[in-house]
Amino acid sequence: MPQETKQEIAPPSALILISPGCPHCAQALKGLEELVKEGALARLEIVNIAVDPEPATSRGVRSVPWTQIGPFVLEGAQSPIELRNWALQAQSSDGMAWYIDEQLKSGRLDRVESMIREEPSRLEAVTTLAADSNTAMQTRVGLGALLEGLEGSGLARQLSAPLSKLTQHPDARVRADACHYLSLTENKDSIALLEASLTDKDPVVRDIASEGIEHLKEHLAESDG
Repeated sequence: MPQETKQEIAPPSALILISPGCPHCAQALKGLEELVKEGALARLEIVNIAVDPEPATSRGVRSVPWTQIGPFVLEGAQSPIELRNWALQAQSSDGMAWYIDEQLKSGRLDRVESMIREEPSRLEAVTTLAADSNTAMQTRVGLGALLEGLEGSGLARQLSAPLSKLTQHPDARVRADACHYLSLTENKDSIALLEASLTDKDPVVRDIASEGIEHLKEHLAESDG
C-alpha cells in the first residue's frame, strides 16, 4: 500500500444516507459536517431514506449510515478520524490504491471490479499496489482475482507497459506477481515481456512466467477463434 498521502486533487463532495432510527448516523453526519466547515469536503448531500428511499434502492443499500466520499463507498459506522482519512485520500493520487487495498482485504472484490468497469482508469491502482513490497498477500491475491474477473473485457491491456517495469523489480515476489498479472492482460505484447522473464534468477519467477505465456497464448487463441 502507498506509504504517504499527498493532497493533489480538489476536495471531494460527500453523500450520506441516514434514517431516523439509526444509532450511528448522528456521529457520522456530525463528522462530515465538520469536514465541510474545514474545507476538507466541498459539499455534503444528506438523504433521509425514510422520506426518500430511492437513493438507497438504486444503490442497493441495506443499512445506514451509508457514506460516499468522492469515489469511495463506506458502509456502516465511521469515526470522525476515519471520515477525515478518506476525505484526504480522495485528494491524493494514491487514494484509489488505498481504497482498493482496504476493499480487497475486506473481501469486497465485486465492489472493486464494479468500480473498475465503471472507470477503467482506476486500474492504475493495480500497478501502484503491485509495486509496493509491503502490499499484503491477501491484496496481491485479490488483484490477481480482479484481473481474472476482467478477462474478456480487454480493460487490463493498458497495464502491460507499467507491469513490464515491475518484472525488473528488486523484490522477486513483485516480479513474480507482475508476471502473473501480465498473463491476464489479454495483450499479445505481454508474451514477449513474459519471455524475457524466463531467464530471471528466481525459479519461481521463471515458472510463473512460463505458465503465464501458456495461459496468455491459450486465451488469445480462444479469443481469435
